[in-house]
Amino acid sequence: MLTLYYAQGTCALATHLALEYAGAEYQTVRVDFKSNEQRSPEYLKINPKGRVPALATERGILTETPALLQYVAQSYPQAGLAPLDDPFQMARLNEFNAYMCATVHVAHAHGRRPYRWADDAPAQESMKKKMPQNMAQSFVLIEQGMLQGPWVLGERLSVGDMYLFTIARWLEADGVDIRKLPKVHDHRQRLSQEEIVRRVVDSERA
Repeated sequence: MLTLYYAQGTCALATHLALEYAGAEYQTVRVDFKSNEQRSPEYLKINPKGRVPALATERGILTETPALLQYVAQSYPQAGLAPLDDPFQMARLNEFNAYMCATVHVAHAHGRRPYRWADDAPAQESMKKKMPQNMAQSFVLIEQGMLQGPWVLGERLSVGDMYLFTIARWLEADGVDIRKLPKVHDHRQRLSQEEIVRRVVDSERA
């Protein structure tokens, strides 16, 4: 059985949703960030990076959301969560997920954890102030060029949609007016109304 290590309100939600959509047999373990459990010796044995998500498989531990999403999609091809038979569209999906991970999530983290990149207080404050602008610019690119249709890949739901939904839920707290992003707003609204999504989100709040 797969085991997903997650924390509420983090990007681990994307993998959690993918597992549920895939019909995977899995269990979850919550990592308590409030008590800094992600830095505990016990958790660092699971993920030395001290972050979530981490997915325990029968062959070992996997980390990093793009890798986990691809693993789920390939492990459960019957769920159709990725265009596994189309190299170009698969590359497009990986391109999108890489952008979410390497650019958008990092922009968000500059506002929440600037100490990762700078030690002096003025530099940290500068990153915090810049974060809303960087997030807005990133999502304008998504709105205008990356969201190919009702879903990331057009007419087909994929793991990329679970990643987009997860990070789009942070926009208001990051100072971004999602009403200026009608496609992203509609995407988030439609997914939030899906029974699977409501069930997973509620389970993480419990």
